[in-house]
Amino acid sequence: MTPAITVLTLLAAVLHATWNAVAHGVPDRLVGFALIGTTYVVIGGGAALVLGLPPAPAWPAILTSALIHVIYTLLLWWSYQLGEFSQVYPVARGTAPWVVALVEIARGEDVPTLQLLGIGVISLGLISLALDGGRLTRASLPALGAALATGVSIAGYTVVDATAVSTTPVAVYAAWMFLLQGPVMPLVALARRGRRLRTLSRGVVLAGLGGGVVSLAAYGLVLVAQTSGATAAIAALRETSIVIGAVIGSVFLGERFGRGRAISAAVVVVGIVLVDL
Repeated sequence: MTPAITVLTLLAAVLHATWNAVAHGVPDRLVGFALIGTTYVVIGGGAALVLGLPPAPAWPAILTSALIHVIYTLLLWWSYQLGEFSQVYPVARGTAPWVVALVEIARGEDVPTLQLLGIGVISLGLISLALDGGRLTRASLPALGAALATGVSIAGYTVVDATAVSTTPVAVYAAWMFLLQGPVMPLVALARRGRRLRTLSRGVVLAGLGGGVVSLAAYGLVLVAQTSGATAAIAALRETSIVIGAVIGSVFLGERFGRGRAISAAVVVVGIVLVDL
């Protein structure tokens, strides 16, 4: 983990928290995700036309990643339907790093002990941000279950993408991956909302499309960072987006950010230091 890779990953974390807050903040979240998907189609399609086809060996990874991203988006939408942003988002993002680390260990890759410790500390801090007063409630279980499933899907596409970008140009890979996943949520919204989509306000449209642009930028930065090969460490650092997300939830969405969440944020910072040692 060089300083440049650390900065890229943390910038991606800020952007990621921002677009997720936008997606959660749109009153009709299905519409929000549909507008983000529309951005993927337009920008991904334009980039694909300019850059051309990816190398033939890259297609399995591109198709697999696009499919996992579709599952991830559907699970994230479902999670946001069930729970608060500042509860669901930490669990989803906090689950992914240690799942990625387990996959790397199972594949026989060398993950330094301090990085493993840092990944565990970051994950602990992120998940603790989701707890309501330090405990789980029965009412929160459906949302947390959906968030856990979302986290597993995040780990899935992280591993696929990290392997692919080591042999495929990042821009070409990203363009086709986003182009292929992009149409799904717009089609779902069209099937479920129909003519009501014509009455969207200009503010909602701009927010959704802007969220899509920010999302593309965030994941593009992550893909560039993953060319370094430090997959597990990048996965952990990227999930510090939840600290920014918790602040956004408090300031803009009216969700609480008390002493417990401040302590959890401090734990995340400790984990970042351990990852970078």
